[in-house]
Amino acid sequence: MSEIVSIVYQPLDQDYGDRLGDFLREPLQEAKLVADHGIEGDRKAGHNKTRQVNILSYEWLAELRPLGYRTEPGEFGEQIVIKGLLLDGLKKGDQLRLGEVALVELTVQRTGCFRLEAAQGKSNNAFDGLVGWMARVVDGGTIKVGDRVKQVNGGATAAN
Repeated sequence: MSEIVSIVYQPLDQDYGDRLGDFLREPLQEAKLVADHGIEGDRKAGHNKTRQVNILSYEWLAELRPLGYRTEPGEFGEQIVIKGLLLDGLKKGDQLRLGEVALVELTVQRTGCFRLEAAQGKSNNAFDGLVGWMARVVDGGTIKVGDRVKQVNGGATAAN
């Protein structure tokens, strides 16, 4: 069974300036996803139609932890972490049902960048390409930590 294990966001009312260092995120137990926008109240929401939600794999983060990467919620700039679904088995256009109602469509493979290297204080070399997915919100709805995640189309496989 795949499930949401972490939700974080960057509140609108906080000014982080033009920071290059840490990704600053606040944890949520639940969030409202808004169609064609992103997480309600998130500073990054609504700016880019194909990059509304940033999704990572719990298993991928667990592999990086022993290599000295900081993998607590939000430290890779992600907003949602999913356990039990191999994100590298997904492809552009695949859709994931988050909870009972929300639906996201994968739009852009996320890769390491200078911003991520600065936040981690380490090279992106260990990532070997894919660092999760960016997605657009097709159908909005409230999601919660512990909600099931189901692939609606495509060919991803469950994680062991």
